[in-house]
Amino acid sequence: MGASLCTPEHERCTCGWQSTVHPYLFPLWAVKVSDFLEMRGPPEPHNVVQERGLLHEWYPGMFVIFVSHQWLSYAHPDPRGEQVEVLQEALRGVIDGTLQVTEDTVSRTDDMNLSANTRRHIANGFIFFDYFSIPQITVRQHGVNEETTKSDAALAVRSIPAYVELSNVFVALVPELTHKDSSDVVNYASWLSRGWCRAELWCRLLSNKLETSVIVVYSPSEAEFMFPLDWQHNSIVDGDFTVESDRAVVVELGEVAVESKLQHLQAHGPLDHYRFYSAFRPKLLRQARVDREVQQFLHDFKFSSLEEAAQDRSSMNAVMCSVLSGDTGMLRLLAEKRADMNQPMHGLGDLGYYDTQTILMAAAKSHQGPAVLTTLIELRADPNASARTGLPALYMCRSPDHVKALLEHRAEMSHYALNGAASFAGPDTVRELLNFRCDPCHGGAGKYGPLHAVALFSRGNPRAVETAKLLLEHRAEVNTPSSPTGEFLWKCRLARLRIATWGFAKCNMMTRLRASMPGISPLGYAALVGHAQLTQLFLDHGAELYPNDFGDFPEDLARRNHHHHLLPLLATFAT
Repeated sequence: MGASLCTPEHERCTCGWQSTVHPYLFPLWAVKVSDFLEMRGPPEPHNVVQERGLLHEWYPGMFVIFVSHQWLSYAHPDPRGEQVEVLQEALRGVIDGTLQVTEDTVSRTDDMNLSANTRRHIANGFIFFDYFSIPQITVRQHGVNEETTKSDAALAVRSIPAYVELSNVFVALVPELTHKDSSDVVNYASWLSRGWCRAELWCRLLSNKLETSVIVVYSPSEAEFMFPLDWQHNSIVDGDFTVESDRAVVVELGEVAVESKLQHLQAHGPLDHYRFYSAFRPKLLRQARVDREVQQFLHDFKFSSLEEAAQDRSSMNAVMCSVLSGDTGMLRLLAEKRADMNQPMHGLGDLGYYDTQTILMAAAKSHQGPAVLTTLIELRADPNASARTGLPALYMCRSPDHVKALLEHRAEMSHYALNGAASFAGPDTVRELLNFRCDPCHGGAGKYGPLHAVALFSRGNPRAVETAKLLLEHRAEVNTPSSPTGEFLWKCRLARLRIATWGFAKCNMMTRLRASMPGISPLGYAALVGHAQLTQLFLDHGAELYPNDFGDFPEDLARRNHHHHLLPLLATFAT
């Protein structure tokens, strides 16, 4: 993701007119980035900012940064100005080049960053932030009829999907903070759970623009492009809503967005994306799956014949279409025509399915039912084949049924499969692996255990704390240090050299992770990613404040990543 925003500066940056799929019922108002950076304290409401002459109505060619976030109180989005301060510092870093915005940790690349051209557009652009961009019903404006304010606010809220489409950059502002009224933790996982946040996200990712990437801002010094599976597995249908009646409105938005995306891809391509969304639509929208007859399958996925479909070697071939559709009957028909059930995936990295991973892995990662996995194995898919990372399909299980399906059909037990389940699944999947005697103290290829894994990927996993508790109940060792070896150890040393040369703040997250990994404890990872609940849990279970091999204490890792909310907690236990 983020390819267009990372293109060299001599290439054109699209910021002209963009028609919208969703209705544009009220003007998009935004504040200049330069003016936003001068604001202090909690954000002011629409009418106040408008009276100060700081709001500008959208026009073709305006470069807009849409900011999606959770409110930190019931009456005010950011009563202490904490989110605004994080965004301001992050924007300054983006503009001057000190903040690296790179691909997500799962994608494992460190060679992408925002182009100088994009940084200049951001510096000269405009910010859409709901509190000052949309009229607020709770804030009365002198001389303006209250019913007019309510009408304008309602029209603006209904126009949010169109505002997302008109924006050039989409920022998910998700530093870990505390809701003032409920005391709930507000972070990336909670943002992903909110129905309206999902609506904004989907309208961005399913728009027909060339550039649909999402920048996730965790702290003033940490931002990355969103991991594609994070949105695919958080359906717009089952998000959390304060007002339950909003669900029907948002579901309709999602259906319109998916249908528009399919129509656009059918007309303009690329074909692999058209096939992907056609196959995956029922899962995205939580609709009942329907098996296709052969002719319907060929028509829907644009194959000329079953023979041609079986021999297709493209990235979204007929086998992949069948797997993502959950269609086991079609898989058997394709196998009769000698379709390859072991063809490695390629060309789908922007959708979260990486080169050299197997089709069986795609079935697990896309949360297919166990029948799809067992059918693939019966049709001679190799349950023990590994990707270039050395990881097998068992590592990518997303449910207890996946674990059973693989281990009962010749998959070899890999103790480090717990790392995968701890990272991307939930406690039920971890428990099933433990029932099969998977060892929670066994390190993987990188010589780190499931407690390290659950901490490292905790920000996108709403059940990370439950998983960590389960592992600790099964005697996972909370103080085991990571001990990478071989080629990976040299990568860690090279990362340390880069940090020594350029400075911690100027290096991207992948470099920081590799530089910190030798000797790091689960507590160190929790501090590095800023997860307060895991930090407290590990301390409660006897975690020591050990430094990593380079002398970095958990407190140091938290401070360098601007996770200042952890410093009192870590300092309390300092010796």
